[in-house]
Amino acid sequence: MLNDEICKLRDKLNRSIEQGDDYSITYQLSVELDELIAAYYKEKKEKKKN
Repeated sequence: MLNDEICKLRDKLNRSIEQGDDYSITYQLSVELDELIAAYYKEKKEKKKN
């Protein structure tokens, strides 16, 4: 489920920030998280229509 994937990726992003990983890694995780969140809301919106 998207919600589970979002939680896992959010945790991974948080660890990346806390550990001071290279900016490019943190940025890429952030972009991936944004895409998952957008997909989650799109799916939620489509379910409401039906």
